[in-house]
Amino acid sequence: MLKVFNTLTGRKDPFESLVPGQVRMYVCGVTVYDYSHLGHARSALVFDVIRNYLRFSGYAVKYVRNFTDIDDKIINRASEEGKTSAEIAEKYFLAYQDDMKRLGVAPADVEPKATEHIPDIITMI
Repeated sequence: MLKVFNTLTGRKDPFESLVPGQVRMYVCGVTVYDYSHLGHARSALVFDVIRNYLRFSGYAVKYVRNFTDIDDKIINRASEEGKTSAEIAEKYFLAYQDDMKRLGVAPADVEPKATEHIPDIITMI
């Protein structure tokens, strides 16, 4: 049985999905301004294991992991390398995907870019 820490009660409670038989996971992904490091691999691996466990347990899982493709670090790297922010983000996102594939970490079902949702983000703020 999967238990999760309930920050409201301070206890570990049995996992219960909001919709019986279905789980939706949203995980913050990487900011793609440089090559992956161990922390990126750990996060991707942990949530891949959770997704696989939930599927093994009979849940239909929709896994969304965003990635940040606009950020001061990306803009600075683009300036240093004489490239656009989009070129930097794409280069390091592809490298990240390759690293995770080599580690046996499956991609998320959906991987939205931050730049695809800027109006939504502004509305939320």
